[in-house]
Amino acid sequence: MTGNPAYPSIPRRLASMVYESLLLFGLMAVGFILPHALLGALAQVAAPNWVIRSHFILLLMLYCVWFWLKGGQTLAMKTWKIKVEDRSGSPLRPLQAVLRYLAAWPSLLFFGIGVLWALFDKDRQFLHDRIAGSRLILTKKPAKS
Repeated sequence: MTGNPAYPSIPRRLASMVYESLLLFGLMAVGFILPHALLGALAQVAAPNWVIRSHFILLLMLYCVWFWLKGGQTLAMKTWKIKVEDRSGSPLRPLQAVLRYLAAWPSLLFFGIGVLWALFDKDRQFLHDRIAGSRLILTKKPAKS
């Protein structure tokens, strides 16, 4: 990418995250709850807690990493015209996408410290983007008013 990219505002990224959570609710209903409910109903067994937690984390990771590697945008990011790329403007590498996903967990769960980081970051990037060497950019520059 040539020139300086336009970075999405923090409210835009937060709105995208809220929309993403709604989409993920549907994904988790089909890809997570349904298999465990069927396992319980048909086989009358419950998966151990470590299997349930691992399934949850892996399903979310597959969703995020797949979309980040196949165009740099999840469904919500497309709607909000946000794209993830590496710092040079190239697509994320597979390990970089996995690192971004894994770093997002503590970034979000520890009182949102990774989101608050963006308030002080020179490019308004989240902490997990700094850790992974990625950045969020706008895919379409906003119209000037």
